[in-house]
Amino acid sequence: MNDDHVRRLGQGFYWQDLSEGDRFVTFRRTITETDLVNFISVTGMLEELFIDASHAGGAMGGRVVPAALTYSLIEGMLLQTMIQGTGMALLETHSKALKPVRVGDTIYARVEVTKLKPTSKGNRAIVESAVDIRNQDGDSVMTYVVTRMLAGSPAET
Repeated sequence: MNDDHVRRLGQGFYWQDLSEGDRFVTFRRTITETDLVNFISVTGMLEELFIDASHAGGAMGGRVVPAALTYSLIEGMLLQTMIQGTGMALLETHSKALKPVRVGDTIYARVEVTKLKPTSKGNRAIVESAVDIRNQDGDSVMTYVVTRMLAGSPAET
């Protein structure tokens, strides 16, 4: 069998597959103690708030996780689904942490394509998305706007 004309499982969207106003929701993922330990170890974020279980999160209560971990987990989900094989560049992000996220919380994201602008050459486009990360109670815990460059469909070349 020739694989040239068979759709690849897990392939992200080409920019032509998207339209402004498209909305998506990710799977849910529970943040574990292992996620926290691995993240702070690899990044060097050895803040007392994250490494001392008896600290109890101070004013935030509970075993809080870095906002960067929350963002990274959602970006990982988006990479594996929306932009796998088609993402060309992460150009810009603007984020806002709204509520603490703790070990044991389950997060997911609602994503909306807010801008789509094909480039003048190269069969690619600049795609802006608004991402709203929510916890298991449906509360927004972080929002961000991300601008990426996505490849175009090879059929459109």
